[in-house]
Amino acid sequence: MQKTKLVYVWSLRNGAADKAGQYVDYHGEQRYMKSPLEYLVQALNDTPLGDHYSLEGIICDDNPESARDRENIKDYGFAPGQGAHWFYPADLKVQGRPVNDLLENVPSTYRALPLGDSQRLAGKSDFERRLGERLQALQAEVVVLDGLLVILDELVRPGADFHRRIVNIHPGITRLESPYERRGAYATLDALYGAQGKKVIDWQTRETIDIPVVDMTGASFHYVDNGIDSGEVIFDVLDTPIAPDDTILELRWNNFNNSLFPALEQGLLVLARRQPH
Repeated sequence: MQKTKLVYVWSLRNGAADKAGQYVDYHGEQRYMKSPLEYLVQALNDTPLGDHYSLEGIICDDNPESARDRENIKDYGFAPGQGAHWFYPADLKVQGRPVNDLLENVPSTYRALPLGDSQRLAGKSDFERRLGERLQALQAEVVVLDGLLVILDELVRPGADFHRRIVNIHPGITRLESPYERRGAYATLDALYGAQGKKVIDWQTRETIDIPVVDMTGASFHYVDNGIDSGEVIFDVLDTPIAPDDTILELRWNNFNNSLFPALEQGLLVLARRQPH
C-alpha cells in the first residue's frame, strides 16, 4: 500500500512552554511530558498508523535571530544539543530514520515587526510562501500543525494548493455547539478557569465572571481554515477531567494523554480512509 506523505509543523517555543521532553511536577510526583511529536513517532513505529503514513519532514517556525524566541527556548536551543534539554530523546527514530535528520527551520521572521508595522502583512505572506515551497519540496500530502503559533491564511484558502490538506491538533474541543468548547491560544487556561466556575472576559486583566462549573476538556483534530480553530472537525475526544487545583502543566499532561494523543492518532486514521490511495 502506498503511504501518504506526512509533514509536521510546530513552534519550538510552544513545546518549551510545555516542558516537552522533561519530567514535570504532577501532584507530588514526577511525570514525563511527552510531546505530540514524540507520540506521533511512536504511533508510526508501533501501530497501524505507520501502514498509512510516512513522516517526510518536521518544520519549526522559530527565528534564531529573534531575542524573544531565543529567550523562550533557552533551555532547549534551536537544534538538538544546543541546550540542557530537547523535546524528544536524542536517539528517537521514526520508521528507521533519525528524527533529527527530518528537522528543519522555516522562520516566521515577520513576528519581529511591531503589530502595527506596514511591512508585517507582506512578511507574513513571505513566510507562508517559504513554508509552502518547503511543503511542496517534501511532496507533503497531509500537513499536521501542532502548537504552531501562527495563523495561516494564504496556504489554506479555498483553491490554494494546501486547502484541506493542512490539519491541526488542538488541546480543546472546537465545536461551537459544545458546552466544552475551548478555542484559541488560551484553551487550557480557559478550561482551568471553567473547572473553578469562572470565565475570563478580559485576558489582559484576567477579569472573570461566575459560571457553572465545567470540569472536563478534550482535544480536536480539525482542518485548518482562515479562522482560529474554526475548521471542520475530523475527530475529537472529550476525556480529560479537570481538578480545581490542577496546575496548567498538570492539566496539559492529563489532556495530552487522555484526549489529545488519541484524537491525533484516530484523526489521522480517519483522514487516511479519505485519501485517494
